[in-house]
Amino acid sequence: MVLSISGGVQPRVDDRNLALIHKTINRIIIDIINMDFQSMSHPALDVEAVAAFLQAAELSSFTRAAQALGSTQSLVSTRIKRLETTLGKLLLQRHPRLVRLTSEGERFLPAARAFLVAHNRALATFSEAMERIAIGISEQAAGADVPALLARLAAHDPGLVVNLRIEPSSQLETAYEAGDLDAVLTRRIGAGKTGEVLREDSLGWFASPALTRQHDAPLPLINLVAECRLRQHAINALDRHAIDWREAFIGGGMAAVQAALAGGLGVAALASRIAPPGAVDIGTDWGLPSLGRSPIVLRSNAATVRGRAFVRELAAAFRG
Repeated sequence: MVLSISGGVQPRVDDRNLALIHKTINRIIIDIINMDFQSMSHPALDVEAVAAFLQAAELSSFTRAAQALGSTQSLVSTRIKRLETTLGKLLLQRHPRLVRLTSEGERFLPAARAFLVAHNRALATFSEAMERIAIGISEQAAGADVPALLARLAAHDPGLVVNLRIEPSSQLETAYEAGDLDAVLTRRIGAGKTGEVLREDSLGWFASPALTRQHDAPLPLINLVAECRLRQHAINALDRHAIDWREAFIGGGMAAVQAALAGGLGVAALASRIAPPGAVDIGTDWGLPSLGRSPIVLRSNAATVRGRAFVRELAAAFRG
């Protein structure tokens, strides 16, 4: 490196000053070299690549990750590959219909979540105000893990306050049409109004394996609240086939229904996708009528960019 002083009167530089100048220059050069090595040994993480990895890991699909991010599958794949190159680790196993975490991916997942939360909080530091969104989800659509799902989605945007209502589909649709909710996820039984079908689930009669059929007694039913459309759908099917039934348990939530099922209190009409672990579909063995299939439907009028992004991620979590 050459130090050039130009313009005006050239100052006198004695040996002591010259030695000091050379020492300073050498120190600057060493600092620059060290900065270069540090940047090479500690590459920066790409926020969009980390977000793509998280969505793919949580949704087990590049396609659904792209839907949640409002992107394309090829771009999501490219970003994740770039992240793996940066880290020097394979984070995901690619299969034709499924994406799974490798052991390195499982190790990186908590850190990736914390990284994205910290990034979003930093961005929200100077936000003018918190934004609120009101969401309604039927438990017959999501099961008992709704709070965990919403907590994970809300963590992606700490500046968004989520007001969640868990009620029967009929009540949620009424609230949505009245403008009280920005988006609703419901299980549709029969004809419906507008909305995007996210997936279709088969319906069945589920019970504990320990429950035995009493042929001379009415079928013991486990149901959600009386307003539940699936409850009425099941009762109508039994009545059409002249099968006696009785209500053995009415639960105020899906967790209560699952507990009653596990306790062997009766039979519940449920979507196979949200049936609790260990429960079995006894419909065919017990000669019960088919309940068919039922779609999960999204209706949304979210008006803001952040609100629409949240609904997009929510929809991706429910797609088939």
